[in-house]
Amino acid sequence: MKPESHSPLPPTLPAPDFGVTDRRQVLKALAGVTSALVAGVGLGEAASAQETKTVVALVQPDVATLAGYMTSAVATCLVSTKIYDGLLEYDFGLKPVPSLAESWEISRDGLTVTFKLRKGVTFHDGKSFTSADVQFSIMEVLKKNHPRGSINFKEVTAVDAPDDLTAVFKLAKPAPYMLMALSGYEAPMVPKHLFVGTDIRSNQQANAPVGTGPFKFREWRRGQFVRLDKNEKYWQPGLPKVDRVVFRYIPDAGTRTAALESGEVQVGGFGAVYYSDVRYLKKLPNIAVTEKGYEMISPIVEAHFNTKRAPFDQVKVRQAISYALDRQFIIDNIWFGFGKVATGPMSSNFAVSGLYTSDVHNYNVPDRIEIAKKLLDEAGFPSNKDGVRFQMTIDPTPYGEEWRRFGEYVIEALRAIGIQAKMRYEDVPTWLKRTYTDYDFDLMLSWVSNLADPVIGMHREYHSNSIKPGAVFVNATRWSTPETDALMDHAANEPDPAKRGELYHQFQKLVVEAAPTVWIMELAFSTVTTKGIKDAVVSPLGLYGNFAKLGIG
Repeated sequence: MKPESHSPLPPTLPAPDFGVTDRRQVLKALAGVTSALVAGVGLGEAASAQETKTVVALVQPDVATLAGYMTSAVATCLVSTKIYDGLLEYDFGLKPVPSLAESWEISRDGLTVTFKLRKGVTFHDGKSFTSADVQFSIMEVLKKNHPRGSINFKEVTAVDAPDDLTAVFKLAKPAPYMLMALSGYEAPMVPKHLFVGTDIRSNQQANAPVGTGPFKFREWRRGQFVRLDKNEKYWQPGLPKVDRVVFRYIPDAGTRTAALESGEVQVGGFGAVYYSDVRYLKKLPNIAVTEKGYEMISPIVEAHFNTKRAPFDQVKVRQAISYALDRQFIIDNIWFGFGKVATGPMSSNFAVSGLYTSDVHNYNVPDRIEIAKKLLDEAGFPSNKDGVRFQMTIDPTPYGEEWRRFGEYVIEALRAIGIQAKMRYEDVPTWLKRTYTDYDFDLMLSWVSNLADPVIGMHREYHSNSIKPGAVFVNATRWSTPETDALMDHAANEPDPAKRGELYHQFQKLVVEAAPTVWIMELAFSTVTTKGIKDAVVSPLGLYGNFAKLGIG
């Protein structure tokens, strides 16, 4: 089985100027492309769409790797979560429910968590799933290689395997958040027999994955699609309900919208559909739109400074730029109202648990431009004869057209305070390497999920132990302080909810004042599906779910 194929496929469509007058032409151009894909043209078989239940889902941006155990990138995880299962999944009350683990028990002191594994589960290659795979996945793969693994499993000192169906996690300190980090998205279980004795990061299984999930990897053509086929021996009887899932990469936003409108593609989410087009599609009788299914994601749009590079090593410069960006304007004009103003590093979704506070430094004030200019003067950057204080580069994440527009807005906003900026827009692998390995950027625009607990989603952005070159979607700013590290460490193991809330309130106040990041908005993702698609979203992980219950008709 090869990770890539070069067999014929209908040619990639040009990127049209997608307006109302172009819609019929776009749909006509699309006709037959995805249908041929679904029917198996060029896929090495003669099956027709009528013979197989196939769902085509958008993936945006293009998939860079299928190694969900080494990255939290959206495109990768949309695909890998259908291949790999986790020990647990979660309901809409954010409570864990059984998956590969049928049950679990926590000791009174919180230092031992015992999982009873499901009997009869096999990997896609036929090998049995056992506690040895759990032990290896946690200790050798996730803890050492996943961007959040060092945080999620920080307190795990060992995983014992007394028998094939029992996995015992030994903890140095209580870590209640760990139970929220065991889904197929956060902690995919990988086959030890295919990884042991190899370099995890270069193992060939990365792009020819073998898991226990409802779908098996079949084919990947870079820049076009990833095809997954039904796992006939899946451990859940009667599932999955469809025979094939194809994740289709369509680079042009208008073409993606047209593909959904015509039914050539049936599922799109995580911003794959341009936000203005979501509003259009929502009005159509053959389209359903929901914002449900992102409760364990809590995404925040952010602008990250390289705090180790002058002049962004100065807090007044960072604060000035934070004042310069009009958050409500960005929400209304770039994301078309799909979001709310962010106050800091923690989503207001955590208000119900007492962890969130809005009592932090406020950059959204009427005289923000005047304040920004004064801060730059104080930092030693007066305007020259051309009105320019200094120059910088903006690196937006290449995850859709709105990010390019966001970058264009930032350039204009900075001009208003005397900063001359240019934008650099690159492909995903180049952008990831530049920002998370080489740290070769000034201001990087992206979004990061708060996830189900601050320890899982927020600590990785600000803790010193998350400054790891090559690990993506962690502390790219390289900002940290001993005081904020200590607050996070204390909060991670604090069993008292009220005390835990107080610790996080202090943390938010300190980090917002330091401004290593500009927190823009709490993003509201939407999932778009065509008529007849059922159960695309069945958990708070939304499209990061495993699609086992996904149905047609």
